[in-house]
Parts: sequence; structure tokens; C-alpha cells
Amino acid sequence: MTKNKRKEETINKIKGVAKHVQESVLKDYAPSLKTPLRSLSNVTFDPKIGYFALKGGEKERKLNASSVKAFTQTLLMMNESKKVIETDDMMTKREAYYVSKNWGEAKFKEQPESDTVMDDIEAMLRVQREQLGFVPEEDGGAVAGKLTIIDTDSDTGKEIKVDCWKMGSGAYNIPSDVEGFRFETNAKFILAIETAGMFQRLVKHKYYQKANCILVSLKGVPARATRRFIRKLSDEKKLPVYVFTDGDPYGFGSIYRTLKVGSGNAAHINEFFCVPNAQFIGITPQDIIDFKLPTHPLKEVDIKKIKDLLKRDPFILHHKQWQKALKQMHKMGTRAEQQALAAHGLNFVISDYLPKKLKDQKTWLP
Repeated sequence: MTKNKRKEETINKIKGVAKHVQESVLKDYAPSLKTPLRSLSNVTFDPKIGYFALKGGEKERKLNASSVKAFTQTLLMMNESKKVIETDDMMTKREAYYVSKNWGEAKFKEQPESDTVMDDIEAMLRVQREQLGFVPEEDGGAVAGKLTIIDTDSDTGKEIKVDCWKMGSGAYNIPSDVEGFRFETNAKFILAIETAGMFQRLVKHKYYQKANCILVSLKGVPARATRRFIRKLSDEKKLPVYVFTDGDPYGFGSIYRTLKVGSGNAAHINEFFCVPNAQFIGITPQDIIDFKLPTHPLKEVDIKKIKDLLKRDPFILHHKQWQKALKQMHKMGTRAEQQALAAHGLNFVISDYLPKKLKDQKTWLP
């Protein structure tokens, strides 16, 4: 779908909601707005689909004395979105919060309130937040390696080619909107890396040249733009995606899980932002043993995370391999960082760890 068609589609959806509210008022009915429930309790995991999908639970907000402020905020936020789209502009989430200061008694007291309304609108309209003209404050991850990104100059319409191979000692930062990107590459795979430090080491020693791959820095839980970039690149160029994180519950159940199958909170757009073909080649509990890695004891928050994943997470509950790994980590009582590999030499990750992991699929997790 072209950019103009996406804009037209989004504006029509906004107008549709406004028309529904107007018609209800004219008929003396209390208008209502319905949005999907955004939580793990309202998602299902089907491996054939490959991501968390909504079950169908909804919350309905009817206009009454107690909901009038939230109802008004939702409509005003949709109006701001419409103006931004029509003028081909953008608005950061922080700017949206401050714009509301002009709404009188409907203004937001804190940004989390405006963020929630924004997410509700995205879920209600079933569009990506970027289509609404709203962008996050943070940028996406970084990219280096055998890849040329073909972008378009918004003023001239001419192609702009970005060669990620020729970024010197740096890398290309992924922007908030990657929908118009096209790609040229002969790489064999995409390697998504949790920490900026590990990414920088692999870039410095041009691991992408040795392994013929594309490196992507996740910067912790990957931003939406990073997830969309990896998904789009993987789909268009039929590239496998391997994910390299720390060996801890956060790396397993937040960073990797979010990239691969999405989250409950964003289940309405997981279809576009998750990477179902991703596979885990990061630090596992068995790696800690096999590679004799230095460790840290599990904290209470780590233990709680493990228990929550084993009890509530549909993705973990579907895969016995993940259940086994988490139980093993709980029993061991330890976790390990990517950088622990440096105990065997600063570049042990390049000379030994990654080559061995990539060759032995039995050590991967789904």
C-alpha cells in the first residue's frame, strides 16, 4: 500500500468513528467506543500464525458523567492525528502530551495518560501508531553489514541509497518509519544483538564481513521501528533471523519473546512488528555450563520473571524447550551476560562462540 493510500485509509477510519459518535448523539443514544483488551489474558499463540493474536475481548467506554473526560480526550487526540496526517507532519508522544494543555479541563495530567489514550486509538482503529502521525521519542536500533537501504527523498521523490557496509566505524540508525524502505543484499542472515557493547565489538572487527550477515543492535527490548525493520527485511529478502541476548529471564521473556511473537499490550499490531522466523542463539543455561562462563546470582525479580513466564506466557507454555531452559536457570540460580564470553578473550565471541552456535542448531531455542 502506498503512503497516500495509508493516509487516506487512516483518515477515513478516524472520520468513521466521529460519524458514529455524531449519529448516536443525534439519535439521543449515549455514544460508545470499543477497544481490544491489551493483555496476555486476551491473546492466543498459534505457531501456524507465529505471533500473539487477539482472542476478541473488548472494553467498551460509554459516554456518561464518569467517562466524559476520557471520552473527550480520545476524540481530541484523534482530531490531532487527523491534522498531523493531513499536513504530512508528525508529533512525538511527548509533544502530544503538551498539545493537550490547550484542551482546558480535558488536558492530561501526566504523559502516561496520553500514551494510554494513543495506544487505545491505535488498537481501536487497527492501524500502526506511525500511521496516526505519532512517533516515539527514542530512535530505533542500529544496522551495519552487507545491506543497502533504498529510501526516498520526501521533497524530490528521488531514491536515496544508504550503504550500511560503508558506515566507517559507525552504523545506520533506524528511523521511526521504515515502510517505504527497499533493500539490496546478498547476506545470508540477520543477527540481532541485545547490547550496544556487543554490537560495537562485532562492528569494529567487521564480523558481518566474516559471516556474510547483517548486524542489528536491539538496544534492549527492541523499539517498534527496529522490529518492523527486521521483519520487513527478513520477509522481502527471505533471510533467517538469529537473536543473541544475555542469558537471563529478561533477555528470554522480554527482549527475544517480544521480537519473535510480540506482546499482549500490542497484540493488535503484532502481525506487523513481530518476527516469527526468529531463532534464539543467545546465552542459554547450558551455555553457562559448556563455556564455563562467569555468572551472577538470580535476583528476586529474575525469579519472579521465570515463574510468571512458566505460568502465564502463551509462547513459553507452547515450547517445552523454553520451559526446560527456564527451569534449568531457576535450579542453577545464576544468569550470564553476553560480555561474560570475554573471560576467554575479548574476541572469543567472534572466534569461537558464534561460529559454534551457528553450526550447531541443537543448541538453539525456538
